[in-house]
Amino acid sequence: MTFDQLKPMVESIVSNTQQTVDNRLFEICQLLETYVVYYNWVGFYFRNGNKEELVLGPYVGAPTEHTIIPFGKGICGQVAVSNKNFVVPDVSAQDNYIACSISVKAEIVIPIFVNGKNIGQIDIDSNTADPFTKADEVFLEFICAKVSEIL
Repeated sequence: MTFDQLKPMVESIVSNTQQTVDNRLFEICQLLETYVVYYNWVGFYFRNGNKEELVLGPYVGAPTEHTIIPFGKGICGQVAVSNKNFVVPDVSAQDNYIACSISVKAEIVIPIFVNGKNIGQIDIDSNTADPFTKADEVFLEFICAKVSEIL
């Protein structure tokens, strides 16, 4: 399934006000993990109140012990500080990478902004080396923009 085919499905999930926000975020994670073969772990992290840390939100994939990530630590923590997309084609080449699983080869993290403020991010791990393209970034930016409307 192409990203263009997935977009209306994401919009449908986001607009379903019969579901809680967390349920909708979980459904987005399920959708992405199911239909994008190289998305092996999909989850959301959000700023923990006024603390300089991220807390794990809804996700799909192997359980992780990284439920709290300090700003600046790992790829997610770096995105919380930089406010910029971070695409890692080879996690073994990153000094500040937090290993979640030995099978993870690549990661992409896209921030979520509400009223111009970085309040969270979508984080995707892949067991495939260097799978992410500009199309992934654009698609995930679209998802983050849609998610920001319900937060």
